Amino acid sequence: MPAPTNTLLIEGTFEELVDELAQYIDDVRKKQSEDSALLRSEITPLLEQGSKDEALRRLVTGSSILNSAPEKEFTAAYNLLIHLVRQSPNNDKFLPKICQNLSQPITSSPSNGPGLALSILSTIFNILPPSNDVRYHVFLAILRVIRSSSLFETLRPQLKSLDSWVAEWDTDAEDQRTLYLNIADVAAEAGDADESYNYLLRALRTIPPAEASTEESQQLSIRALKAALSHPSHFDFQDLTALDSIQALRTSHPTHFEVLELFSAELLDDYHDFLTTHSEFLSSESLREDVLERKMRLLTLASIAASSATRSLPYAQIASALQVPSGDVEMWVIDVIRAGLVEGKLSQLNKTFLIHRSTYRVFGEKQWVEVSGRLDTWRASLEGVLAVVKGERERMVRETEVAENGFKGPGQRDGGRGGMGGARRREIDVLE
Repeated sequence: MPAPTNTLLIEGTFEELVDELAQYIDDVRKKQSEDSALLRSEITPLLEQGSKDEALRRLVTGSSILNSAPEKEFTAAYNLLIHLVRQSPNNDKFLPKICQNLSQPITSSPSNGPGLALSILSTIFNILPPSNDVRYHVFLAILRVIRSSSLFETLRPQLKSLDSWVAEWDTDAEDQRTLYLNIADVAAEAGDADESYNYLLRALRTIPPAEASTEESQQLSIRALKAALSHPSHFDFQDLTALDSIQALRTSHPTHFEVLELFSAELLDDYHDFLTTHSEFLSSESLREDVLERKMRLLTLASIAASSATRSLPYAQIASALQVPSGDVEMWVIDVIRAGLVEGKLSQLNKTFLIHRSTYRVFGEKQWVEVSGRLDTWRASLEGVLAVVKGERERMVRETEVAENGFKGPGQRDGGRGGMGGARRREIDVLE
């Protein structure tokens, strides 16, 4: 994969090296067929005439035979070809053909061929200036090799640089979409559903609003929706509903959009009602019923937890909402906690799930009404607390006054005109 190097050290004049590589290609061809035409005889007159680019064009055209060159000579032959192409001011014309050749099987080394091809493609990628948009096409060739050889792990570290590369290449939205879809395909075949879905979303975000309703956009939107539904740990569908192309499904594919709305905000009962009227939908879309049923149960539990005013859910209520036996409630609560949708703890003694934290799946008018009701409840509760605190404070003031008055003599209470208390006060005044 791309690495921080851009140097090839090869000695000899252009004409000498072209002649050498042409002779080598002829030798490889002869091993394949005795009757093959000689490339060297075509190129020699062109070199004598000074037609370097034409000689190079024929050399690159005939270079596909290098895929059958012996493994130990493969890298050296391709490096020489790349070096010669770099000498041309029109090297952008020749590199795509070389990348196309390297995307094909390396017949001389079926086991090590993908690694050899990736090595040469990485060399091409790295010798090009960062802003050269040919890098884009080289990277697509790298993706094709990785996809055919299941070497996704070699690509993963390089994806961290993808955003900066795309910015340097100044690619348009369509090319970016092609790139992201290729990465999504590679990740999907490697079994990385998270990365595949991430790049599907990135591809969808490149679709301008004016093209949101095109057939291509709609098919891509459906693909992303099905990926989100099928992913066992994807529960937040707001990343989809915010996209113009997804919103366009409301008109072009209303059933798909209805499913999206169900998993965005509705409950298990609503989902079962949908299946009753669309019994063939899951099978026709190749969606697994068990995966979607489990996901909807977890989302339903998250919703009733978020809307609970008392911050606790009896086992019976959970069992009814999830349509499961009471004995399975604790298992489902543990699963929803593991999924990160709710935080809380089980009270087996009281048969209750105590909710510490929950999040609304969507936040609309209904949720605002629930929040308003909770705020009113909290305000009433706080007013009650304040009333109790105020009453206790007043009681303490009264008790303090009574206690202080209990230590005073009768004379002091009469204004200090008599009694032993007054006499002591006068005595103290005199001594002072």
